[in-house]
Amino acid sequence: MKTILVTGGAGFIGSHLCEKLLEQGNRVICLDNLFTGNKKNIEPFFADENFTFTPHDIIEPFFTNEKINQIYNLACPASPIHYQINAIRTIKANTIGVINMLGLAKSHGARILQASTSEVYGDPAEHPQKESYWGNVNPIGPRACYDEGKRVAETLFFDYYRKYNLEIRVARIFNTYGPKMAANDGRVVSNFITQALANKDITIYGDGSQTRSFCYVSDLVDGLIKLMNKKNFIGPVNLGNPLELTVKEIAEKIINLTGSKSRLVYKLLPEDDPKKRRPDITLAEKELNWQPEIKLEDGLKKTIEYFEIKA
Repeated sequence: MKTILVTGGAGFIGSHLCEKLLEQGNRVICLDNLFTGNKKNIEPFFADENFTFTPHDIIEPFFTNEKINQIYNLACPASPIHYQINAIRTIKANTIGVINMLGLAKSHGARILQASTSEVYGDPAEHPQKESYWGNVNPIGPRACYDEGKRVAETLFFDYYRKYNLEIRVARIFNTYGPKMAANDGRVVSNFITQALANKDITIYGDGSQTRSFCYVSDLVDGLIKLMNKKNFIGPVNLGNPLELTVKEIAEKIINLTGSKSRLVYKLLPEDDPKKRRPDITLAEKELNWQPEIKLEDGLKKTIEYFEIKA
């Protein structure tokens, strides 16, 4: 049994990760300040003696007498609506918070994984995006608190690796969807599903021709765990689904699957919103023997069912 710390563990991806780690027989300590995480996501685990929830913001140091074997650092708002509410705190989570978690890993001799993001590529001039691409990011734009914050977090991870030989892992996560998404997070899939179920107009920013690639959450979690436990491979590595669709195509799929009467309406594209997004997962296939298994339509049906129950 490993003792595993998951920061942001009450969030969308974090709660699915906690569940999987518990199923595998691990002791799981979940840290979350519940800014975007939700206690309801982890309530089913409270009866498990191997699970502990500790309300905590990683901007503040965290100490424990328990020996930690692994740390998954997922603590950071991940949608523009949330990370722009307090851009400075978002940057702090990705700098001060990351330093706190790296220091904790160092003191425990633990392996630590950073949940980085496809946003390190910015509005990419290379398509699809490979890990070797350095990105095209506006350092002073409204998304920079997240985009540049995650880039600095990767820098810190690699500096701790070089200076202290710390065991690090870096995953660049592309768009992920599934049950437990927050209805108000402003992401494409959750927005479209909630609007479609209510027969409201579906809001598309821009002309809908911008592309995204969507990975079902269980596939993503499997990739994270494979990366954490892979020897002699630190990344960074792209984790996402290479199936690329336009935002308009996603909206039309959701309308069809829900039987909605919603219409598509178009609004201005937000500043620095990437035009294209698709991962090259060659490295993940080679090093982790990983690729997504859940088909988009099957994943969307499960996600729609979750939002129908919530409604």
